[in-house]
Amino acid sequence: MKTDLLVIGGGAAGIAAALEASAQGLEVLLLERDTQLGGILNQCIHNGFGLHVFKEELTGPEYAERFIHMFHDKDIAYKLNTTVLDIRKEDAGFVVSASSLQEGWLELECRAIMLASGCYERTRGQIQLPGDRPKGVMPAGSAQRYLNMDGYLVGKDVFILGSGDIGLIMARRMKLEGANVHGVAEIMPHSNGLTRNIVQCLHDYDIPLFLSHTVTDIRGKDRLEGVTIQQVDENWKPISGTDKHFSVDTLLLSVGLVPDTMVFESLDIAMHPVTKGAVVDQHYQTSIPGIFACGNALHVHDLVDYVTEESRRAGRAAARYVKGLSVRQKRLALNSGANIHYTLPQYIDTADFNGVISCMFRVTKKAEQGEFVIRQGDRIIQRKKARFLAPAEMEQLDLDQTMLSDHETPLTLDFEVIRP
Repeated sequence: MKTDLLVIGGGAAGIAAALEASAQGLEVLLLERDTQLGGILNQCIHNGFGLHVFKEELTGPEYAERFIHMFHDKDIAYKLNTTVLDIRKEDAGFVVSASSLQEGWLELECRAIMLASGCYERTRGQIQLPGDRPKGVMPAGSAQRYLNMDGYLVGKDVFILGSGDIGLIMARRMKLEGANVHGVAEIMPHSNGLTRNIVQCLHDYDIPLFLSHTVTDIRGKDRLEGVTIQQVDENWKPISGTDKHFSVDTLLLSVGLVPDTMVFESLDIAMHPVTKGAVVDQHYQTSIPGIFACGNALHVHDLVDYVTEESRRAGRAAARYVKGLSVRQKRLALNSGANIHYTLPQYIDTADFNGVISCMFRVTKKAEQGEFVIRQGDRIIQRKKARFLAPAEMEQLDLDQTMLSDHETPLTLDFEVIRP
């Protein structure tokens, strides 16, 4: 089977990229490993989606449904229950091996690939939690699926480690279902969730948030019986004498998301040490020409609207590549400077830079006000003031090609905190 663009993943990113590439005239095939399109949106039954894209507030399934209808209206080819196993680079493009529940082993030829496989949750083993190994310890996203899609209440006395958005939303969800949510512990001195979720999910329901705290013991033989949390110092080491004990039957983990890039393991693709996703240019093209990435498979977003907007741009870029319109000659680095966690893109293809680039980034500290500064060598090429910054919230800065003083000197983005 042959196609122009193979999209891996049928969630918000994959559907948006497929729609845009198809609108540009490409033949597109989308592969989704689940039983239905929509991805993580299907289990996110809370509202807050669509304010940027549709100018109205939707639930996750409502947001997904609108794009799924668009997808079907365009009659784009897709396969469900299909998992990509391997990617091989060939002279004319790529050969993708996949396993389908209905069709068995598949080999697909394509000219370009869009990775839109989303992300996965860090588990207890990855963060090395001490204590016993009873039932009742699970990622918050898994608990969300069990409750919202399968109808299972995973516990009645709950504690949550990590203040990511999924953890905050599940604190409220479990409370609404009648569970006793004892609190949320966050090892950082600030929450890693959106401010609106801290207010709507914790403050509105009197659920305590323990900042600079982490779980230091888990107790239970068959089922979880209790957890202990302790305050940590600036080096994240537990402080003796700060123990707090909670009798619970469930511990939900909201301790970070990681882009799902396992299909790249057989390829020599440059990966970013902070985002854990691929290194890309402004066209979302990886270090291997013809392979693109978007959405949470590239870097973890805080709003699905941003995923959609980014994936549309990636779909257009993939179409330009397949049509032979992309030029890749010079790569100008965009580096993370003071108080910047990471930037995206990490490189700018200056030979194919027309118009404006949307630079996405996160700061490393909370600040009431500050200023973003882009430098090229000793020259400041752009300044932008900002207010109420937090590491959990994505920031954006538009870079115009006319601002560059040359196409050789790397760019650096800094965030300068302005003290009140």
